[in-house]
Amino acid sequence: MRKLPVLLLTAALLLLLGTPAAHPADNGSWSVRPATGPSGERPSLYLFAAPGTTLTDRVTVTNKTAKPLTLRLYAADAYNTPRDGGFAVRDRNEKQRSIGAWARTDRDTVTVGPRASVTVPLTIEVPENAEPGDHPGALIALDEHVEATRRGSLAVGVRRAVGARIHLRVNGPTVPALSVEDIRIERHRPLVPGTGASRAVISYTLHNRGNVTLAPAVALRAEGLFGRTLLKRGLTKLPAELLPRQQVRLTETWEGAPQLDRAEVELTATAKGTRESAAVAFLAVPWLLAGVLAVLIAAGTALWARARRRRTRTA
Repeated sequence: MRKLPVLLLTAALLLLLGTPAAHPADNGSWSVRPATGPSGERPSLYLFAAPGTTLTDRVTVTNKTAKPLTLRLYAADAYNTPRDGGFAVRDRNEKQRSIGAWARTDRDTVTVGPRASVTVPLTIEVPENAEPGDHPGALIALDEHVEATRRGSLAVGVRRAVGARIHLRVNGPTVPALSVEDIRIERHRPLVPGTGASRAVISYTLHNRGNVTLAPAVALRAEGLFGRTLLKRGLTKLPAELLPRQQVRLTETWEGAPQLDRAEVELTATAKGTRESAAVAFLAVPWLLAGVLAVLIAAGTALWARARRRRTRTA
């Protein structure tokens, strides 16, 4: 019997993706959260420090199952997923540059009894040369046991993890800077104008060039000939938080895009303390008309070249 290939997925599904966590991270079997303080429960660790400072805090790991759990603890840097801008963290074996390199617990693994909790000390040593601004990350509790499952004909091994977010801001100048880059338009239109629907897919890169986390908003505006407004709307498929120095590639579909027009598409990105626009123009010409024009241009070019050769021979 032929063995199926096995794919190992370390669950980057850390319950950290998507919108900022309003509650402690929890996958139904265990949870990781900041230890309760004088003000009650905290969904995440929000910390402020000067370069060269050492911070201490605590996190609580809770086992919600009826069996003991042994989990590996490690800190990791956060980043935005390139496809949709979700919040994710680096794998334990990847190079860590900020929170993942600065934070540590007093143990590498923790064993939690059935339906019990263990509180673990957390230390963050901010180096003297730490860059000012935001340094997002998380403290991860990883179950190194591989769970076997199937995805179609593929055997998949999954390791599950949960993380408590860490939001650290290092004192110093904060520079919000957001830009829209590399706008491209892919058009889909009928062969004969008016015989079918047309649409355009607008792709662009949203880039946080500053040192603070931003909650971006993007407005789309399209104008045709003589300044006619063809489209005007705010975009919704955006990351809830764009981390410092991160960029994501996003798309927006424009149903009913013009089939015969010259249009300019402008994207304006805004966030607290920053605003920037970028635009690109395109000529909307139906396939049939484009083909006819191409033939006429080719024929005209051939006639011009032929006439020029005749003049040259006569001379």
